[in-house]
Amino acid sequence: MIGLLAATAAGRRAAADLAGRLPDARQYEGPVGVELPRAFAECDRLVVFLAVGATVRLLAPLLRDKAGDPGVVCVDEAGRFAVPVLGGHAGGANELADRIGELLGAVPVSTTATDAAGIPGLDTLDPLGWTAEGEVAAVTRAVLDGDPVRLVADRRYPLPALPANVREDAAPGAPVLRVSDRTAAVESAGAPVLTLRPRDLVVGVGASRGASAEEITALVDSVLAEAGLSRRSVTALATVDAKAEEPGILAAAEALGVRLVTHPAEALASIEVPNPSDAPLAAVGTPSVAEAAALATAPGGELLVPKRKSAPAEAGAAPMATAAVARRPVRGRLALVGLGPGARDLLTERARNELRRASVVVGLDQYLDQIRDLLRPGTRIESTGLGAEEARARSAVRLAQQGHAVALIGSGDAGVYAMASPALAEAGDDIDVVGVPGVTAALAAGSLLGAPLGHDHVSISLSDLHTPWEVIERRVRAAAEADLVVTFYNPRSRGRDWQLPKALAILSEHREPAATPVGVAHSVSRPDEWHTVTTLAEVDVRTVDMTTVVVVGNTASRRIAGRFVTPRGYRWQS
Repeated sequence: MIGLLAATAAGRRAAADLAGRLPDARQYEGPVGVELPRAFAECDRLVVFLAVGATVRLLAPLLRDKAGDPGVVCVDEAGRFAVPVLGGHAGGANELADRIGELLGAVPVSTTATDAAGIPGLDTLDPLGWTAEGEVAAVTRAVLDGDPVRLVADRRYPLPALPANVREDAAPGAPVLRVSDRTAAVESAGAPVLTLRPRDLVVGVGASRGASAEEITALVDSVLAEAGLSRRSVTALATVDAKAEEPGILAAAEALGVRLVTHPAEALASIEVPNPSDAPLAAVGTPSVAEAAALATAPGGELLVPKRKSAPAEAGAAPMATAAVARRPVRGRLALVGLGPGARDLLTERARNELRRASVVVGLDQYLDQIRDLLRPGTRIESTGLGAEEARARSAVRLAQQGHAVALIGSGDAGVYAMASPALAEAGDDIDVVGVPGVTAALAAGSLLGAPLGHDHVSISLSDLHTPWEVIERRVRAAAEADLVVTFYNPRSRGRDWQLPKALAILSEHREPAATPVGVAHSVSRPDEWHTVTTLAEVDVRTVDMTTVVVVGNTASRRIAGRFVTPRGYRWQS
C-alpha cells in the first residue's frame, strides 16, 4: 500500500488527485506529524507533499534499517518534482518517483548514484530482484569509480549489462562481485566482497500429517547448511497436491518467505529419483515426494541434495518430514522488443525496461541508433545492415542460448513484419522468450489519418522478397472481394515500383475509386512525417516509398472533414 500525506490544503488536493490515479494508494487526512508514524508502520511506500527538510526531520526517529523501512518520496505542492528521500532501491522509492512523474507530469529527481550512472542497483540487482550479502557500499563504490571489480559467477547468469570495469579477469586483489547460491567464502585477498544470490534453488518437501512447521523449517535449514547452499537462493518449496493444505508445510513456506508449488501424484510418480519409497506410494500415490517435487519444479535441473529425513524434537519419535534440493538450470533470456514507429514518446515503458534489462542488444543499425542513449553502460551491441533478418535472429538466439540476457529489436511491433517470427523459428525451449508489444505502423498511421481501421481490416506486405507475387496478388484479391480495409506495408521501392499500382487496380475492381478513401502516411512520428487523405482514383503512387503506409478503405469508408473514417458497423449510422 502507498500512503499519501500532506500538510496544507494545496498538498491535500494534490494527494487526493494522486489517490484517484493510484489504485493501491490511501490518503491520510490528519496532521502529518501525527499520521506519518502510523503510515510508516502500515505502508510499503509513502508520498509526502512536504519540503524535503521537514520530511527528513519527521522521518529521523522512525528509521530502523534499510531493508525494512518503506520507500519515501517527497513531492512539492505544485507537483513539479518527485524526490526519493528514503529507500530508493530496496523501498521502491525511485520507481515510485518515476510513476508519480508520469501521473502528475512531475520531474523525478533521483540522487541514487547507480541510477544516475545507469548502473543496475547491486543491492537488489534490479531488475532481477535478487538479494545481496556482504559489502554493498564498498563494491558499488568501486563500480561507480571505474576501479577494477572481479566478477565471480558459478554459472553464466542472464545479468543486465555491467560496466566494462566489472570483468572476470580483474586482478585477485580487486573488489569482488560474486553471483552464487553457495555459502562458501570466495578468495578475495582481503578485498570487499558482495555476493548476489540468484533464486535458483527448489526444496522439495514431504511430510506426514501433523508435521510441525518448526520440524520442516529446521530440516530445510540443516539440509541447505550441510550442502553449503544459501537460504536466500531458495525460490520455492514443492510438494504433492495431497499436501497442499498441510498446515506445517504452509507455515514453513511462509517462514522461509517463498511460494509453495504442488504437483499431482501421477506427475511425480513419473519422475525417476534415486531414493523411491513404498511409504509415500501407499500414502499419496507416488514413490517420491521430496526428490520428485524438487525436480518437477526445476525441470531440466539437477538434484543437488537427495532426500534427507528430519530430526524429531522428541527422542525416539519417528521423523515427520523429508526434504531434497534441486537447482534450476540457467536459462538465457530473449526479449523481442518493438520500438514503435520512431518517436520516443511512442516507445513503451515495458520496451524501455527490457532494453535496460539486456546485456546484449541485437538489431538493425538504424534502429540501434534510435535507442543507444537508453542502454546501460557496458551493453554489448550487435548491429547488422538491412536485409539480414535471419542472421540477426540466429545471432540473438545463439547469444541467449549461451546464457545472456538479449534484446532483439525492431520497429513497430516485433510480431508484425518484424523480428519475432524469424527469431521464434530458431528458438527452442531451452531459453526464456519475452514478447514486448510495440505501436505498429498501421496503428500509428491510422491515428494520423483518422479512424480508417474502425472495422475489419487486413495488413498485406507488397514486398516479394520473401513472398512470391502470385501469393500476394491472391491475398489482395481475397481482401478486395471480402470488402476489407487494407493496409499495405512495404508498398514501393526503387526496384519495386509496379506492385502498388497493380494492388490498387485490383481493389478498384471491387469498390468505387472516386468514393473510396486512401490514406498515405510517410515516416510516421519522425521528423520528415507527412500524411494525406485522398481517394483510390486520385492517389499519387510516386509519393510512396518503403517508409510509407498506404491504407485503402472499404465500401463503407468515407472522408469526413478531411479525415479517413471507417464506421464500426456494416451500415453507416446516421
